[in-house]
Amino acid sequence: MPINITMPALSPTMEEGNLAKWLVKEGDKVSSGDVIAEIETDKATMEVEAVDEGTVAKLVVPAGTEGVKVNAVIAVLAAEGEDVSVAASGNGAAPAAKAETAKAEAAPAAKTDAAPAAAPAPAAVPASARASSDTRTFASPLARRLAKEAGVDVSAISGTGPYGRVVKKDVETAVAGGGLKPAAAAAPSAAAPAPAAAPLAKGPSDEAVLKNFAEGSYELVPHDGMRKTIAKRLQESKQTIPHFYVSVDCELDGLLALRAQINASAPEKDGKPVYKLSVNDMVIKAMALALRDVPEANVSWTEANMVKHKHADVGVAVSIPGGLITPIIRSAETKSLSAISNEMKDLGARAKSRKLKPEEYQGGTTAVSNMGMMGVKNFSAVVNPPHATILAVGAGEERVVVKKGQMVVANVMTVTLSTDHRAVDGALGAELLGAFKRYIENPMGMLV
Repeated sequence: MPINITMPALSPTMEEGNLAKWLVKEGDKVSSGDVIAEIETDKATMEVEAVDEGTVAKLVVPAGTEGVKVNAVIAVLAAEGEDVSVAASGNGAAPAAKAETAKAEAAPAAKTDAAPAAAPAPAAVPASARASSDTRTFASPLARRLAKEAGVDVSAISGTGPYGRVVKKDVETAVAGGGLKPAAAAAPSAAAPAPAAAPLAKGPSDEAVLKNFAEGSYELVPHDGMRKTIAKRLQESKQTIPHFYVSVDCELDGLLALRAQINASAPEKDGKPVYKLSVNDMVIKAMALALRDVPEANVSWTEANMVKHKHADVGVAVSIPGGLITPIIRSAETKSLSAISNEMKDLGARAKSRKLKPEEYQGGTTAVSNMGMMGVKNFSAVVNPPHATILAVGAGEERVVVKKGQMVVANVMTVTLSTDHRAVDGALGAELLGAFKRYIENPMGMLV
């Protein structure tokens, strides 16, 4: 029978994506693992691999279509031995309608506030799962296929992939070892659903804003997916997180001297040094070590628990066209400065070309936002949930300071720690920032 290829959920928060490019055409034969398309999410461009073998019978959603909902059919494969024309005609009507719906939803709507249509419900969802909540189970396409073939409910499997995503080995473990929860037990809260979160306040309408300006004195630029996501998350942060701010000045002379010494001694490969440390690389390391030393601040807040993280996964704000993204240095407290430097260069380059994978920019336990290279002296950053802290780094500059009663000139930078006061209060924030300052002003401690 025909095999439907659907729009995959490439991250836990993805609801729709843009089908940027098809890498196959109708009539092509594909095998499991072949890259068949490129999907654009709000912050990255991802490759989609086929999980089944067959012949491309129909490309349901054209390349360039925006706003394609997760689980919508985007193509149809004819299985081995199946007539391609029959597969295409037998699955063309309904999917084609979905494609038209996706196009309509993606059309610019400068003067309407109509809510988007709901995403199509996945097939064969147990009644208990439908009643429990609207939370989806995230699984790779291959894991879903294997679970279906084994007669296993994928929603009952505990995922070990990034952010709980169910992957192939999880299905194999479940099939081999059993221990799956009954479908009815998978939704114990069906009778008493959790209260809905308060809706975010809406921004002003076009009409409310444009009435203040003369006709022809402006142009309207529709928000892209990245800008919408940034706006939603930061508005949620400011409406739900009680921010608290702590600032401190750090002297940089010792750090700058050590950085110059390390870079001067870097070995070369093909005529180029194998690493070149930046001040930001050392800031990342210092923040990670500070969280290691003050583990009570390496946390995330939930209504029921304090999530205490075992490693310092430091997100680093990178400006890209249309917004910013925070690639993450995982377990940064365990990595050398040269490793952090090279990893950050790779992540930063791929961030600017939107080639990061979701697991490379989602999650993390804290973040660093450095605007020093832009000449900014001091600022306060917005906490990005699920983080409880973010460090805003200003420019290093020569300032007059007093040492032993004498005025001297030193390189100084101001940093401001924003905290979620529910998880990291003022005293704890000050302790964390004090640990960070010690590593910046005594940088040899980052090498041992």
